[in-house]
Amino acid sequence: MKKEAISKCPICGDELTITRLHCHNCGVEINGDFSLSKLCRLSKEQLTFVLLFLKNQGNIKAIEKDMNISYPTVKKILNDVLVNLGYDVGDEEVGKTAVQRQEILDKLANKELSFDEANQMLKNLK
Repeated sequence: MKKEAISKCPICGDELTITRLHCHNCGVEINGDFSLSKLCRLSKEQLTFVLLFLKNQGNIKAIEKDMNISYPTVKKILNDVLVNLGYDVGDEEVGKTAVQRQEILDKLANKELSFDEANQMLKNLK
């Protein structure tokens, strides 16, 4: 049974490298200092999310449905994945406002708010 490679040292938390590669078919071995891919930096939960994100072609509504979570939760997980991969997710306040805006629009779509209430709430976000 093959084991999955880990990317962080369980003792100090620093990044691990692979030092030996082996082909089970022909027996060749290659020694060196190989880095892990960016995706190996993700936790199992984050990798599962990325695979679901790809399966749904980035459709956040479909991800919400598959994972039974809200839009803000999907956005938070996506931002956590991006940060873990080393990407800048931009101004946190801008992202927070976008999430709040989407929550208001979702409530309007679900008829939890009237048009006037949603309009006023959106104006207050600016």
